[in-house]
Amino acid sequence: MTDLRSSEIHDELDGDTLHEECGVFGILGHPDAAALTALGLHALQHRGQEAAGIVTFDGRQFYSERRMGLVGDHYTDPATLAKLPGSMSIGHVRYSTTGETVLRNVQPLFAELQEGGIAIAHNGNFTNGLTLRRQIIADGAICQSTSDTEVVLHLIARSKHVSSSDRFADAIAQVEGGYSMLALTRTKLIAARDPNGIRPLVMGELDGKPIFCSETCALDIIGARFVRDIENGEIVICEVQPDGSITIDARKPQNPLPERLCLFEYVYFARPDSVVGGRNVYVARKNMGKNLAIEAPVEADVVVPVPDGGTPAAIGYAQESGIPFELGIIRNHYVGRTFIEPTQQIRAFGVKLKHSANRAMIAGKRVVLVDDSIVRGTTSVKIVQMMRDAGAREVHVRVASPMIFHPDFYGIDTPDRDKLLANQHADLASMCRFIGADSLEFLSIDGLYRAVGGAPRDPQAPQFTDHYFTGDYPTRLLDQGAASNVRKLSVLASNG
Repeated sequence: MTDLRSSEIHDELDGDTLHEECGVFGILGHPDAAALTALGLHALQHRGQEAAGIVTFDGRQFYSERRMGLVGDHYTDPATLAKLPGSMSIGHVRYSTTGETVLRNVQPLFAELQEGGIAIAHNGNFTNGLTLRRQIIADGAICQSTSDTEVVLHLIARSKHVSSSDRFADAIAQVEGGYSMLALTRTKLIAARDPNGIRPLVMGELDGKPIFCSETCALDIIGARFVRDIENGEIVICEVQPDGSITIDARKPQNPLPERLCLFEYVYFARPDSVVGGRNVYVARKNMGKNLAIEAPVEADVVVPVPDGGTPAAIGYAQESGIPFELGIIRNHYVGRTFIEPTQQIRAFGVKLKHSANRAMIAGKRVVLVDDSIVRGTTSVKIVQMMRDAGAREVHVRVASPMIFHPDFYGIDTPDRDKLLANQHADLASMCRFIGADSLEFLSIDGLYRAVGGAPRDPQAPQFTDHYFTGDYPTRLLDQGAASNVRKLSVLASNG
């Protein structure tokens, strides 16, 4: 069968980019908890566009609204927010890397335990999630979703500790991988970050009430104050006391590992106005472009970004090289699934559904095309051809990150290793011929490290998580090589 469904066409158009799994937001003790959570999730929408969910507690019971689609499609409706009363709330935006895209996998997940209800939302992936799932199922557990978050609920339920805080700590001590996680009980908002600090998590404050979220941009949208980053391996427990006051207990590991933030937060995932690990993302991306101009100069007439990810790096490249910066590609931000029909003619439009050449800035010119990363290269082929069709004399592709050789298992949706462009070609010249450019260069790993942290990579103790470039994974990968994949778990088919 040659026709594709609308979602498959969307994947074809969007399949040459990396996707983050999700973003989280939580607030404790504020009368506008649900509305603030919806606003925070709106700011984090770039981290996941497939589904969104909010759970609140009003002192008597929990309330949950989980929907497929964008935050703005549902949570701007006052009637929806009215279904989420209470001063305690956590929320989640999702892009699925583990588990299929159906409503049962939309977070926060909720369970009624012996000590009362608990809701959990997390960003990232467990590298032993499938292993743990098989163990608890063998012991008699019944799993209702294919999300690895559900494993944590089972581990909490099975813990022998008394308090919900200790049960939570006991559960996450058994999981490995990269994650930031929030849990909501009847009196507590609990935040945790993985021992390596792969996924980001920050703490804020609004009207004296604690907030946790994936990025600082979610604090900015509601006028909250940034307090600090949650440290790697740290658990922070905020609890409402009988008198209404809130206590905060921070539990830190006795033998902490060095923090290794995911470099792709700076390259691609985080919003440019966010501060991640104390570093402004926009400045880091401009630095990547500047270093790229130093490492891979070329004579040209104009620097053009591949929007939106390549824009800050292109500005940096232009500033360092002295070549004028122009918006030679205009992005259509409103392309979606609804109007795309499964016809060969529509598929042939390809990347033009998202990007259009600004011919006046391209025709007759030598173009430096700056992108943040190249995954499979299929989009690069189309964009280079678009530049040629617009009259470019030369097209020189510059990539503001190193070649991607290895898949990710910590929450980034990457293709199989053999589908990555860098593994399909023997050398850079072959890759260049494939995408149809006059030249192709990538930023070096040391150039990327200098752009973000100011120093070259220390091979004995890497300052960041960079396995997609280097193959240096910061944790064990217990689930890899298993006989079956978590995406193929046997569960009831669902249309919603």
